[in-house]
Amino acid sequence: MAIIRWDPFRELTTLQDQFNRLVDQMWGTRQESWLPAVDVFDTKDAVVLKAELAGMNPDDIQIEVEDNVLTIKGERKFEEKVDDERYYRIERRFGSFQRSLALPQGVKADEITATYEDGILTVTVPKAEEEKPKRIEVKAKKAVEARKGEKDEK
Repeated sequence: MAIIRWDPFRELTTLQDQFNRLVDQMWGTRQESWLPAVDVFDTKDAVVLKAELAGMNPDDIQIEVEDNVLTIKGERKFEEKVDDERYYRIERRFGSFQRSLALPQGVKADEITATYEDGILTVTVPKAEEEKPKRIEVKAKKAVEARKGEKDEK
């Protein structure tokens, strides 16, 4: 008699696999979407965004800014499929993605720069100079001065 190791999640995994097959049969193969991991941090002079885009060609990455929202779009393409390959597991994500992030107020959206190195996209958004408080002098109008003159005569 063979000893079978008990897996408490085996039935759930089997149920999920059956459900996925049913969905695929009814609506066709599902298209997995993915989002790159993004870090955003603040420096003295800029807001910096780093996106993990390993395995992508920089020509397949687009960056747009509209209404103070930074959008990164792209597509990670699957390598050519070889007929005699049989994958046991595919965990890397492929396909199109779009990631949008609201920029803080006080940045120079027209001076954004982007670099791509070792699979990391770095987007630098320079900060605008802070507006210094401005003192506004209040000027008196002639009517106020005329009333002032009337009081002096009495």
